[in-house]
Amino acid sequence: MIRFNCDYGEGAHPRILARLQETNFVQTPGYGEDEYCREAAEMIRSLCESPEVDVHFLMGGTQANLTVLSAALRPWQGVVSADTGHIAVHETGSIEACGHKVLCIPHANGKLRAEDVEALCRAHYADASFEHMVMPGAVYISNPSELGTIYTLAELSALRKVCDEYHMLLFLDGARLGYGLASPENDLTLPFIAQTADVFYIGGTKQGALFGEAVVIRNAALKRDFRYQIKQRGGMLAKGRLLGIQFAELLRDGLYFDLSRHAVSLAMQIKAALQESGYEFLIDSPTNQQFPIFTDEQLSRLSESYAFSYQCRVDAKRSAVRICTSWATRAEDVERLISDIRRG
Repeated sequence: MIRFNCDYGEGAHPRILARLQETNFVQTPGYGEDEYCREAAEMIRSLCESPEVDVHFLMGGTQANLTVLSAALRPWQGVVSADTGHIAVHETGSIEACGHKVLCIPHANGKLRAEDVEALCRAHYADASFEHMVMPGAVYISNPSELGTIYTLAELSALRKVCDEYHMLLFLDGARLGYGLASPENDLTLPFIAQTADVFYIGGTKQGALFGEAVVIRNAALKRDFRYQIKQRGGMLAKGRLLGIQFAELLRDGLYFDLSRHAVSLAMQIKAALQESGYEFLIDSPTNQQFPIFTDEQLSRLSESYAFSYQCRVDAKRSAVRICTSWATRAEDVERLISDIRRG
């Protein structure tokens, strides 16, 4: 079985495993206060061209989202999200469990539109009883989105403007950030993201690390006491060096970006083959996640050899699935899939 159902099915890049082995018996302070975490944090500040940002290393995306938003929001505030957002769908109500409502609004190809966020805020404050309702305190987006689409520079700037107008934090989930930056349609840069978002993170779990996400904080108020929040939410890893080592190696010599380009390049090959063979798509994605529509017969045949992530039923005879490439996807597996796709 060849798996195209996710981008975290493999372990870690060999360079990371080798570096973990090399440093295995080095004694360091705990809880992320070691030389490796400091090195990785400085590398991130340099890549972001933002020496003032704080960098914290957490173990996973859900933990990062929960920790950031529980620190960012006051008890009476909620977070605005697309109704397809990860915090709204695939995190078992973790945000609500810490006392904050997820304020869902319809998505536009998986993304939030600034005008929709503004409409929600305007309606909230136009209601005479607004103090009786959950106050929008932050905006959550992911880049790429859950549907593989990416935000443009203009779209991110428009969201920043709305957040400033209504005194909300802008939080960008970057679990797959490298794949977004590697997209042929991307016009965002790490420095622009670091200057536009109050807080974002650079994903490692889905991009070549064993585990880990690097949270980058620009907002001064959010920086304060953030390590208390990490500890309270169970994110302060005693052997924090394991995160620093991984990110330092992942970012060294551009490995992170090379791996991202690898995954996106293979996804574009699959996309081109599907288009040439006349397949339709649930959505047009320019990243490592592709969403073709197959008939039940086609899907049954392909599923004998490949694992996909089921997306939704399209009509009586067809379903959409997600085909996901990763940093470790093999070219020969993609070639085999393309060959079987072309068989119809």
